[in-house]
Amino acid sequence: MSPSRRNQQGADLVVVANRLPVDRVVDDEGNATWRRSPGGLVSALMPVMTANQGAWLGWPGGTDEDLEPFEEGGIQLVPISMSQAEIENFYEGFSNDTLWPLYHDLAAKPSFHREWWDAYVRVNQRFAERAAEAAAKDATVWVQDYQLQLVPQMLRDLRPDLRIGFYLHIPFPPAELFQQLPWRRQILEGLLGADLVGFQLAGGAQNFVRLVRQRVGHKTHRDQVFLPDGRVVTAKAFPISIDTGAFEELARSEEVQKRSEEIRQQLGNPRKVFLGIDRLDYTKGIRARLRAFGELIADGHVTVEDAVFVQVATPSRERVDQYRLLRDDIDRLVGHINGDHGRIGRPAISYMHSSYPQAEMAALYRAADIMVVTPFRDGMNLVAKEYVACRFDGDGALVLSEFAGASEELRQAYLVNPYDINGMKAQMLAAYSAEEKERTKRMRAMRKTVAEHDVAAWAGSFLEALGGTAVTHEKNVKPASRS
Repeated sequence: MSPSRRNQQGADLVVVANRLPVDRVVDDEGNATWRRSPGGLVSALMPVMTANQGAWLGWPGGTDEDLEPFEEGGIQLVPISMSQAEIENFYEGFSNDTLWPLYHDLAAKPSFHREWWDAYVRVNQRFAERAAEAAAKDATVWVQDYQLQLVPQMLRDLRPDLRIGFYLHIPFPPAELFQQLPWRRQILEGLLGADLVGFQLAGGAQNFVRLVRQRVGHKTHRDQVFLPDGRVVTAKAFPISIDTGAFEELARSEEVQKRSEEIRQQLGNPRKVFLGIDRLDYTKGIRARLRAFGELIADGHVTVEDAVFVQVATPSRERVDQYRLLRDDIDRLVGHINGDHGRIGRPAISYMHSSYPQAEMAALYRAADIMVVTPFRDGMNLVAKEYVACRFDGDGALVLSEFAGASEELRQAYLVNPYDINGMKAQMLAAYSAEEKERTKRMRAMRKTVAEHDVAAWAGSFLEALGGTAVTHEKNVKPASRS
C-alpha cells in the first residue's frame, strides 16, 4: 500500500498508544526535527509497523498544539494533542497516580479523584475518534496499555467493522486490588470492546476473565468471554520481547566494544561491575538493591577495590511529587554509601540520573559482569532481555526479581525476592562468586530463550491470534520479518 493510498483510504494496521514513537527535538535556532523514542514499546512495535506501512496515533508531547499527520520512517504518524489540564488529570493523575500504583500491587497508595476519571474518559474518547478516522475499512487496530483502556469499546461503537486488539504492558491486578477502583466496571467494559485482550502473563489474563465474570456478569470459559451480542472476547498472555538480533549486532559493533572497554577503564578496571538500568520509578526497587550492595561492602563480602555498582536512573515523571521524593531519597542513599565506603577515585556506587542512547546502553551491558534487575512488580522488564542479548560471549550473570514478568522465561537468572534484603544480598554474592562454567551455562540457556522468543515472535503471535478472532475481515496483517 503506497503512502498516498494510505492517506486517502486509511491504514490497514493502526496502533493507538499514549505517545508517538518519536520525540520532537528543537535546536538552538528553533528548528524542529523528530527522533525515534527510547523504550520497550517503540522497540517492540516499529518492525511490525514498518512491515505494514501502518499508522501510529499518539500524543507528541507538549500541550495544546495541534500538529498535522506526517510520515517518518515509512510510518504515518498522527499526533493527538492534550491541554495542560488533561496532562495533569489524565496522564499524571488517573493514569500514573491511580492506575499505575493500583496495577503494581499498591507499591504506592493510589489516589481516586472524579475529575481525573472525567479527563481519562474525555481523552480516551478523543483517541478513539481519531483511530476511527485513520483506519481503513475492516482494518486491524491495536490499542496499547493502561492509559487507553476505554478506547476499545469506544472505537467499536464508532467502527464495528474493525478488528480490535488491546495489549496491557503492565501487570493486571487480582480482584482484591482491582475492585478498589471506583470505575472498575467501566474499565472492564472498555476492554471488552476488543476482540483480543493481551497480557504479559497468564495470571493477568486469568485475573481479567475472573473479574469480568464477577463484576460484569458475562459467561466465561477458560480464556474466553461470551458477550450478549454474540461476540467472543479472548484474553491470553503474549510475553513481550526485544529485537534480539539488533541488540546483539549493536553489541558486536567495534564502536560499542571499544566504548565498553573505556567504561571499565573509567571505573578503575574493577574485577566485577554490577549494573542497574531503570526508569526512576518506585516500582523498580532501586533503593533496595543499592542498600543490599552497600551492606555487602559493610559486611566485608565485597570491597570497592574489587567491585563497583553502576546505576543508571532515567528521569521519569518528574512533575509528580512521589518521583521527586524518590529521586531525593536515592541521592541521599548513594551519598551515604559512597561517604561511608568509597575511596578517592573509587566510589562504591557510580550513579547517573540521565538517559542514554541505545549504543551507550549496549556498551554498559557489555561492560557489566552482573546485571541487577529487581523491581517490586514489573509487567515484563525488557532491560533483563537486552542484557542477555548483548552477552554474545556467553558470560555475565543476571540477578532478577521473581516479580518481573521476565522471570517466568529467564529461569536461569539468580532469582530474588526484592523485599528480602538478605536474600537479595545472598544472590548478588552468588552471582559475584560464580565460576565461569556456571555463568556460561546459565547465560547460554537464557540467550536461547530470548533468541527464539523475540519481538517478531511476540507481534506475530498477537496479530495471528487477533486475525483468528473474526471470520468476516478480508485484510491480513503481515508480521515483522524475522531475518
